[in-house]
Amino acid sequence: MAQHNDLGRNGESLAKTHLEASGYQILDLNWRHGKAEVDLIAYKDKTIIFAEVKTRTGNSFGEPEDFVDNRKQKLMALAADEYIYLNRHEGEVRFDIIAILFKNDTDYTLNHIEDAFWPQPDNL
Repeated sequence: MAQHNDLGRNGESLAKTHLEASGYQILDLNWRHGKAEVDLIAYKDKTIIFAEVKTRTGNSFGEPEDFVDNRKQKLMALAADEYIYLNRHEGEVRFDIIAILFKNDTDYTLNHIEDAFWPQPDNL
């Protein structure tokens, strides 16, 4: 498996652990709808949280959260719409980013950005 895939899986595992420790219930991992994928879907306080996990080993080209562009936001919104429809969720919805920046194999920072974006209608 490619090294970047291992890094991504490691980041998703750390993000899942972080969410669980913060009182979130994990509903799904790597949920797919068409070309769209949501890394983590969680639930807390009657809110479904669709989380994108971005893991990097350096920030020379920007912070990990900078890589959740409009295209990714659009795909997440499409997947979220389908997930909400299939599960008949009538509560609140939120889009979070969990940015993980590794300094070395064991030292990292995790930045959980709640309500990081709301997909704009012109993006859909």
